[in-house]
Amino acid sequence: RPANSANCVGLAQAALDEAVAYSKQRVVGGQPICKKGVIAAMLADMEMRLESARCLVYHAAELIDQHLPVTMNGSIAKCCATDAAMQVALDAVQILGGYGYMREYPVEKLMRDAKIFQIVEGTNQIQRVVISGQLLK
Repeated sequence: RPANSANCVGLAQAALDEAVAYSKQRVVGGQPICKKGVIAAMLADMEMRLESARCLVYHAAELIDQHLPVTMNGSIAKCCATDAAMQVALDAVQILGGYGYMREYPVEKLMRDAKIFQIVEGTNQIQRVVISGQLLK
């Protein structure tokens, strides 16, 4: 699970990078859309989700390196990283507008890939069962 979580961090980073680049070059009303408050706030939220997921994945990896139990933290990292990747990818599609939904732009595929990560290696609903089970031991 931590390995798949790391994949999701990379996926979310790619989606954020695409959204930032597009928002800097897309001009509406004489200024790049990244200067619009709502777009800037979306980009900030995307970065916060990404960095939170990255920290959780790093923590799970540290536990593995130290040969400590990782069941709960692996599930937390998987759930948060996959949810973050999905939301960041969805937001990237939104920022790119109609282009975000077209196959010619990478965020469309990133969005589809993010969804499958919420399902494989145990669905996020199952991860919540694992997490609660660890809490209630």
